[in-house]
Amino acid sequence: MLRPLLLATSAAVLTTGLLAPALAAPSGATTDGPLRVAAPTAVVAADVAPTSPMPAARQSGWTPRPAQYRSTVTTKDLPIRMDDGVVLRGDLTVPAVDGRAIRGKVPVIITLTAYNKTVLGTGGGLSGQGSDPTYLVKRGYAQLTVDVRGTGSSGGTWGAFSRREGKDAAAVVAWASRQPWSDGTSGMTGPSYMGISQLFAAAGRPAGLKALFPQVPGADVYRDVVASGGQIDVGFIPLWLGLVTGTGLVPPAYGASEPAAGFGWLVDRLMTATTFTAPLIASALLGGDPSVDGRFYRDRSPIEVIDKVKVPTFFIGGEYDLFQRGTPLLFERLQRAGVPTRMILGPWDHLEGSSGADVGDAGYGTLQELQLRWFDHYVKGRKDAALLRDIKPFTYYEIGSGRWVGTDAFVADDLRARSFRLSGSARAGGGNGALVTRGARAGTAVVPPIPVSGLCTRSANQWTAGVMNLIWAENPCFRDNALNDLAGVTFDSAPMSKPLRFQGPLNARLYTSTPTGDGMLSVAVSSVAPNGRVNRITGGWQVISHRALVRAKSRYLDGELIQAWHPFTRAAKARLGRGAVAPIDVEIFPTGAVIAKGHRLRISIQAFDVPHLLAPVPDLPLQIAPMTIHASNRYPSVLTLPTR
Repeated sequence: MLRPLLLATSAAVLTTGLLAPALAAPSGATTDGPLRVAAPTAVVAADVAPTSPMPAARQSGWTPRPAQYRSTVTTKDLPIRMDDGVVLRGDLTVPAVDGRAIRGKVPVIITLTAYNKTVLGTGGGLSGQGSDPTYLVKRGYAQLTVDVRGTGSSGGTWGAFSRREGKDAAAVVAWASRQPWSDGTSGMTGPSYMGISQLFAAAGRPAGLKALFPQVPGADVYRDVVASGGQIDVGFIPLWLGLVTGTGLVPPAYGASEPAAGFGWLVDRLMTATTFTAPLIASALLGGDPSVDGRFYRDRSPIEVIDKVKVPTFFIGGEYDLFQRGTPLLFERLQRAGVPTRMILGPWDHLEGSSGADVGDAGYGTLQELQLRWFDHYVKGRKDAALLRDIKPFTYYEIGSGRWVGTDAFVADDLRARSFRLSGSARAGGGNGALVTRGARAGTAVVPPIPVSGLCTRSANQWTAGVMNLIWAENPCFRDNALNDLAGVTFDSAPMSKPLRFQGPLNARLYTSTPTGDGMLSVAVSSVAPNGRVNRITGGWQVISHRALVRAKSRYLDGELIQAWHPFTRAAKARLGRGAVAPIDVEIFPTGAVIAKGHRLRISIQAFDVPHLLAPVPDLPLQIAPMTIHASNRYPSVLTLPTR
């Protein structure tokens, strides 16, 4: 029984892709080095030869500097007291010479995690720091990894991304700036949860914080991942909540030496499970307040505080990531505010984007090289006049061609809106309608309620954070959406006479009717090759009763809607009347792609996306009914893309 349990636990950990910087040090080693901190355990990393200089980034003349130190020393479970008396715990790794910590003060790189720094410290290359988690430390930085309140070794009760946790994040950074091993300056790293924590910390304007490097962070937790389109995420969120609770039950290193603190830690963990995690899941699935947007999610969304972030920030995002929608929006807000910022958006799911293993494919250097260059300039103050010239503001991978494209903005000035009308009738099982730019014909398409729709798609991998790809990378469902498309209705363009390039968010306005007054439209945009292979590029989801559109918060290009914004509140929710036809704007998550010459553009529409989304229990019966898509001059259903 142990092996299946370990496999299940490993899958849950990998599902999140929320991987903290690992502390590559053998357990049991001790040191009497001059690091003056009170902590029960210290660990020394084995001496190794200095790292060889990495190759220069292909698109610049910059070359990363070699390691200054051969080894590192780690002190575990440093106590960090918050203003309410709760003690957080952090592991500190500093450069070492002959097994002893250096005496000089250095800048500190800080990572805040909810996934137990002790457990994730064994992650090796899966650390979000590349193959060597001590890369920056050996180049003159300290690494401080801290368990957030109520997780890992830290005290208190967990409340994911709560205001209290944001206050803690800023306090940890300020605390680090005052320590004898710190030169008073710091940067922050880490993927996903740790990326989001960076933004909340920076919003608090703590002393000494000079730069951020978040990988795959979210912006709007409700729209990005919790309830895309208004339905509840049941693929990722329950596993995520379970992961935090489960890893929190690993006993802390200080438990034996501080029995009273260890008992308090256990009580805190049990409180987390009973007062936050379980009630949150149950309430959302039963249609309670967590099933709709409101203050709970606003408090936990970095987009609400991003205007307070003033330090240079380098983002890594993924086109198949959990936060595909949100990361570019954070980049865009900082860029508009004049904050030095850069972003690389690659063909990565959440696990891939968290590891950062393929960041070098963009042509600017590896993840570690980019972090070194960013922090050397903005934290250490080393002059690098070419930094912002060498790296384009927004660089994305173009799906369909495999090339990397550098632009000046997330939605650049050279983009133009282009709309394709749905034309004619379509039926499930392969009776395709058409996508046209003129001469649309009237027709209808009935979308059947097939509860297994979504299983054989790249979406299934995306919304389990990339674990499916890790387990079975050659799964044909990730490379061909044709089988899944048979469970819904599809509309195809004619073969392209020249490449159709688009980049940014898309919108589908679908005139819809349904006998129950509700349901969900699951939309995919794909490229269909001449041989019939269907490459799913991106997708979007929208619950009919949540169709209310806020124009002031929506995005338009050339007067055409390309990114819908829906309130998703209980007050705005309204079912369709019997026989009524209404326009449903489906926000399709942003991407960068090309429909090659001879290929067809496709929009497919289904009623489910499993294992991604599920309606709250009270609404579920309303989804078990067909929906009808209308296409005519009276009901001009349309797909709009930002093209170049």
